[in-house]
Amino acid sequence: MGLMDYLKTQFLEIIQWQDDSRDTLSWRFPDEDKEIKRGAQLIVRESQVAQFIYLGQFGDTFGPGKHTLTTDNIPILSTLKGWKYGFESPFKADVYYVNTRLFTGNKWGTANPIMMRDPDFGIVRVRAYGTFDFRIVDPKLFLKEVAGTDHQFRLDEFADTMRSRVVSVFSDALATAKVPVLDVAARYSELGEALLPAINPVMSLKYGLEIPSFIVENVSLPPEVEQAIDKRSSMAAVGNLNDYVKFQMAESMTKGGEGGGMANTAAQLGAGLAMGQQMMAAMGSGQTTPGAAPATAATGGGMGLPELLSPADAAQALGVSEADVMSALTDGSLKGKRIGSAWRITRAALEEFLKH
Repeated sequence: MGLMDYLKTQFLEIIQWQDDSRDTLSWRFPDEDKEIKRGAQLIVRESQVAQFIYLGQFGDTFGPGKHTLTTDNIPILSTLKGWKYGFESPFKADVYYVNTRLFTGNKWGTANPIMMRDPDFGIVRVRAYGTFDFRIVDPKLFLKEVAGTDHQFRLDEFADTMRSRVVSVFSDALATAKVPVLDVAARYSELGEALLPAINPVMSLKYGLEIPSFIVENVSLPPEVEQAIDKRSSMAAVGNLNDYVKFQMAESMTKGGEGGGMANTAAQLGAGLAMGQQMMAAMGSGQTTPGAAPATAATGGGMGLPELLSPADAAQALGVSEADVMSALTDGSLKGKRIGSAWRITRAALEEFLKH
């Protein structure tokens, strides 16, 4: 090997990154312990930036193009190295290539619920996940805060490194924006875009990244908060508070007859009327209807109903609840008289009621 061939093996003449991957964010040029000579060619392709680092300090940054390395186009490096008479002798420096293309569809999500203060519900625990797009806009800051000295920093490493940081920025932006939890849950398709003005400055300032798109795909809330939201939605559907109260009453009636509920009032009255008619027929003939309840002392030992009955006596005679009798008295289908604070029903009124 001649002297010229030997020298060529010791010096770098062409520095380039022929990137054939889609998931590499930064890559350190392997100098193989060679020095960079004066006049070496630095080739930077589209969507690439080349960053020189000399003894741990950031030097010059080069955008896309073909660059001939001379004293004139590496002023920062010249200052760092302290060349007295310009760039004449070979030197060693690290060259990092940074990929500046747009990386899309990166997932983010809350590993644990984040706490937010809501004016309606107080402190609320929220889980969220979605996707975001990003690109590197400050190579120096990105290399310093995210990639470090990794010789090849890949997208999966970025996801592991940045997931918690993205969630932290999202949480801070959500708290700053003071978005009500009702809007968070109902309009999360618009939430990401609304939060971008709060997210982007932080990501750019801290990590050298730009977030063109931040999408919230889902927001989940504790069950009790979701129930409260459902109630609010129901109230909005019926209109004003008066309608909401009516809605609540109707809702309780549909849950059945537990505890004197009135959902089956019509059916119960129908059954009671049938039983009452059977009882009246039996009393008139002096017989006992099969399945009918035996007469109580209030009925005169089976000789017929008394002339004046209380709502409880009428309910027993009809085989329905006292609440159903009171409902019939209130709507006027059963005639009765108020004596003081108590209702009294005549036997004639009850017989008239049974006929209908």
